[in-house]
Amino acid sequence: MPFSRFDRSRLELRPLSERAHDLDLSCLIDPQAPAPDFAHPAIPLLAQRIVEARRRDAAVIFFCGAHVLRQGNGLLLIDLMRRGLLTHLALNGAGAIHDFEFSMIGATTESVARYIKEGQFGLWRETGRINEAARQAARDDIGLGEAIGRMIETEAFPHRHVSVLAAGFRLRVPVTVHVAIGQDIIHEHPNFDAAATGKATDNDFLVFCHSVSRLEGGVYLNIGSAVAGPEVYLKALSMNRNVARQEHRQIRHFTTAVFDLIPIESDTSREAPKSDPRYYYRPYKTVLVRTVADGGESHYVLGEHRRTVPTLYHAIIAAAESTAAKT
Repeated sequence: MPFSRFDRSRLELRPLSERAHDLDLSCLIDPQAPAPDFAHPAIPLLAQRIVEARRRDAAVIFFCGAHVLRQGNGLLLIDLMRRGLLTHLALNGAGAIHDFEFSMIGATTESVARYIKEGQFGLWRETGRINEAARQAARDDIGLGEAIGRMIETEAFPHRHVSVLAAGFRLRVPVTVHVAIGQDIIHEHPNFDAAATGKATDNDFLVFCHSVSRLEGGVYLNIGSAVAGPEVYLKALSMNRNVARQEHRQIRHFTTAVFDLIPIESDTSREAPKSDPRYYYRPYKTVLVRTVADGGESHYVLGEHRRTVPTLYHAIIAAAESTAAKT
């Protein structure tokens, strides 16, 4: 006999107009705003590596946690895509949700502490339209990120200009969404289709794998993603190295970096011992050590994303303009 299951149809959804939002469009950082007062020795080097990667047509991949968008960096990422300096943006499911809500209503983020008490956390009707996009993605055999971006753009959401997903659709730059079922609020909804979502996010995984195939001489940045970013990247790199080995190629000479809030306070080129809790911090051992141990280089940038990402953005633009002036 099967185990008993929860019936999603019993849930009551409420409109987003009834939700108190913690963030609105005022949090977005204007690309024309001055760079923040932040400095890190790795940032100018990373900017130069990114510009060099694009000159040789190698991949520049950012895997961003949702907090990166909540800290207002969406317009900066869009501008890098527009300039051809960011060739692939990857998000987790929560990142896609914040981007969708920003573009639809100009606000996002609810108080978990407030709404979990009344059993309303995540149960907002309009956000569930992402599940419609997942069905469309499965039907059309495209990725979840492309389908959500297409919905935002073609339905002319009021604030679509701030959406990284819509920008990816317009610019034909892959913005992929990597979902773990049960982790996102829209998985609570009665219209959630696990098969469609699985197919759509698998398509995005394979799109991500294709981008990693161009990582030789390129750059991979893991920004604010403790689990999804390192793990998706690790599997994609292993798959591509398997094929490259058969074709007598290598994917070993590239640059990685982790941007995060956790003080590591150790030599990030060496793996921590298993007796050290830092051993279990995936961005450290996966992105900074193991995957670049045979030819790559890695860097760790500690700081708030509202300061580190804009600083990197301005450094990339400056490096690109300096390189263009010399040619």
